[in-house]
Amino acid sequence: MIQFELDTDRALFEGAFEFAQQQVRRLIEKHPDFYPMYTEKGRWKHRKPAWTHWCDGFLPGMMWLFHRRSEGANADYWKRQAIRYTEPLEDRKFDRDVHDLGFIFMSTYRRWFALTQDPLLNDVLIQAGQTLALRFKEKGQYLRSFVSDESLFIDIMMNVGIIFYAARETGDRRLREIAMRHSLTTRRYLVRGDGSTSHEGIFDLKTGEFQRQTTHQGFRGDSCWARGLTWAIYGFGTCYEYARDPNFLATAEACADYYITYAPANGIPPWDFNAPAASRKQVDTSAAAIGAAGLLRLSRLVQDPVKGHFYWASGHRIMRSLCESHLAKGNPNWEGILTGGVYHIHKKLGVNESVMWGEHFFVEALEHLLSPR
Repeated sequence: MIQFELDTDRALFEGAFEFAQQQVRRLIEKHPDFYPMYTEKGRWKHRKPAWTHWCDGFLPGMMWLFHRRSEGANADYWKRQAIRYTEPLEDRKFDRDVHDLGFIFMSTYRRWFALTQDPLLNDVLIQAGQTLALRFKEKGQYLRSFVSDESLFIDIMMNVGIIFYAARETGDRRLREIAMRHSLTTRRYLVRGDGSTSHEGIFDLKTGEFQRQTTHQGFRGDSCWARGLTWAIYGFGTCYEYARDPNFLATAEACADYYITYAPANGIPPWDFNAPAASRKQVDTSAAAIGAAGLLRLSRLVQDPVKGHFYWASGHRIMRSLCESHLAKGNPNWEGILTGGVYHIHKKLGVNESVMWGEHFFVEALEHLLSPR
């Protein structure tokens, strides 16, 4: 059945992949060497603030994916551009101001290293993982967010994988222990019994005691911010790949089951699952794209083939909805790939716009669907 569905929609997904390449080429030709975060009225270049500096890996990350699925001159073009936009990121392997080094380096240097096996590229990845590990708080057992020492973000589950990676490449048991402890702490305090997630946890710095769940981008501290939930689906799946701890797989499945249960029939969630009805009309296609990519990856990790099919079919359904209803093809003035994304609803930044992480994980999910299973 999976193959039948894919054959039916292959032209749709191939067309979306081609459109994504067109939009990215248009972006880098119009604004060379610019690393955007979100659009304003469909335009990447604007004067609105970034709030935090975490998205630079997503644009070259897409270029590496384009290269991987291209041939001839097109493949050469995307490789040149990917290197051009990846190399300037190297110095950020020492960046201690963000918790997002996984986003920056696993989408870029990891794909570059997979292509060339150049040990110097691997050294960059290892250093980035070592730098991220410096955020670890012994009291509390977590990697602190960029906000403050007492703050743990669900987003960091998408970044802890680079510490697991550095630990594996170096054999450093301390690095692996940090990654494990952070993941277990996040599982305990930010993932609820029903599989929903909190955006942020606050700890007592003197004792390490967990104090409360709260949020910066969700509706309330006890609500389920959609993008945070999809970070958890994808992130705990990645942790399971590295650690093979069945608790991480079970957590990824619980979060996936919550998403599938409470998202609308088309799979495109509201920006927060518990927001008031009027506010829930604002969807977040970036959460849908991350969720699709996470579900498609998870389908390959679960042992039960029936459940694997269920997750694959759910990711496929989300991607079909995105391609049919949220591609920017109908608006020649829109510079992004996907409409309907959300960056920060409370700050009114990137609401109902294209957002760079949504673009990246949409392309990644397309690659999953178009590659042999």
